[in-house]
Amino acid sequence: MTPQDAAKYSREICGLAPVIPVLVVKDTSHAIPLAKALVAGGLPVLEVTLRTPNALDVIREMATVEGGVVGAGTLLSPADVRAAKEAGALFGVSPGITDELIDACEAEDLPLLGGTATVSEAMKMYSRGYDVCKFFPAEANGGAPVLKAWNGPIPQINFCPTGGVTPQNAADYLSLPNVLCVGGSWVAPADLMNAGKWDEIEAIAREASQLGA
Repeated sequence: MTPQDAAKYSREICGLAPVIPVLVVKDTSHAIPLAKALVAGGLPVLEVTLRTPNALDVIREMATVEGGVVGAGTLLSPADVRAAKEAGALFGVSPGITDELIDACEAEDLPLLGGTATVSEAMKMYSRGYDVCKFFPAEANGGAPVLKAWNGPIPQINFCPTGGVTPQNAADYLSLPNVLCVGGSWVAPADLMNAGKWDEIEAIAREASQLGA
């Protein structure tokens, strides 16, 4: 997969819904009902972070849910990339970027939303052929005003801000011309998952799917 093809795919998945759920799933049995609830609520793109020992199993389970587009987050190394691809991830997300990580994603045909925190990092991704990036950690890096400022010199690059994004500030990001969607963990609260309240998670997802409309 060329960087241009990967960027095109990233743009497509970022256009499926205004919010990409950022998921930390500790119980594999939650994978399928959680994915079904989020997809039913209008959030088909699911980022499963590699922050738990069972994350790859969660990706395998979620990949079987009809209508879901499951990716792997917190990619740090080529080994992570290979494991995520083998588990069925359709895209990858990283907190930052390295040439080694980008090379691995291209070798495995895994579209990458590479994490950027500075204009220089965004320009590096653009120089490699990627015009869609993650902006992380969004709030800690100045939030929506920073991305608004970036749109002047680098309007060619679009972003999915993640990190500190909430229902209260998501609209600030989504109103920007260089923001395709946001990533957020609020749509899958741990207490609701542990209680098996999938209908409530679906309701939260449905509200999130209308943000920026």
